[in-house]
Amino acid sequence: MAPRTDFPPVRACLFDMDGLLLDTEDLYTLCVNLVLEKYGRPKLPWTIKAKLQGRPGPDATRIFHAWAQLPISLEQYAKEFYALQAQHFPGTQPLPGIEKLLADLARTRYWDVKKEDVVKDNVEAIVDKENKNPDADVKGKVAATAVALDKLPSRVHIALATSSHETNFRLKTSHLEELFSVFEGHRRVLGDDKRIPLGRGKPLPDIYLLALKTVNDSLPAGEAPIKPEECLVFEDSVPGVEAGRRAGMRVVWCPHPMLKNVYLGREAEVLAGLIGEAGDVDLHQLGELDDGWADYYPTLIDFPYAKYGIEVPSPEVDSEPAMQKGAQLGDGEVLQVVEGAATAA
Repeated sequence: MAPRTDFPPVRACLFDMDGLLLDTEDLYTLCVNLVLEKYGRPKLPWTIKAKLQGRPGPDATRIFHAWAQLPISLEQYAKEFYALQAQHFPGTQPLPGIEKLLADLARTRYWDVKKEDVVKDNVEAIVDKENKNPDADVKGKVAATAVALDKLPSRVHIALATSSHETNFRLKTSHLEELFSVFEGHRRVLGDDKRIPLGRGKPLPDIYLLALKTVNDSLPAGEAPIKPEECLVFEDSVPGVEAGRRAGMRVVWCPHPMLKNVYLGREAEVLAGLIGEAGDVDLHQLGELDDGWADYYPTLIDFPYAKYGIEVPSPEVDSEPAMQKGAQLGDGEVLQVVEGAATAA
């Protein structure tokens, strides 16, 4: 089919964490293989690992044990596995390009600052006209304000959607607080979030739909809710890509090179969500081959923002007083252009 090209600009980026933001996949493999070696089992092949990635812990454990056939209970395996994670995960580092990508997207709040400036400038002009000339074209000035606001690029909102549970999340990120500070607390959805129904983790869409809800619930009043097609999901796993596609969102697939090799020649199926990780469930949610909704990138270095309608201001804006003070339209503030006035309330 001809790929779609008329997408609206992206207004929200929703991120997976393991293997996408953080270089954890090889550490996971190391920990698993140490347990397997202890019990005389073969190393974890990528064909099996590919099915574990992105899934909630209980689902991944079930699939793993069906393959591994370890002579120990699930509880004993979990105890040994998490003990190894506690040794290796605290040194986790971001993958190449991630620090710049998150900083760039966070800097798009500058467009909110500029919109606030436009509103303030025009309010002053409107008030001045009304004081000096009661017959001034106030409605025209208000309309011009609306046009000026419409011409400015939009801020890109950010949320996290990871299958990692709270304890594991903290284990991997406690030394990376600055990196994760771009994800506001209420816009972090973890794998043990009670708002996600049991059994509805990736590759089902619930976690990404919930992440979008956390964004929409905290938008400044007056900003239109973000639609799924205005979201860009960043994933490394195949179940995660399927979850994003099932949520009706655009997807970036940036897999580990070894995972890419597993699906060599089937990339189009992965991007369409057609590998079948969720089975025959809600098949209407899936995409079609080469439909333009998803893209593969070997790395997130030098991400092509323009392709997604994202405009990132230059780093120089960080030195502007309003940015340094954190001046922005925050949660609950109202950006309005109404008859006779333009206000940020």
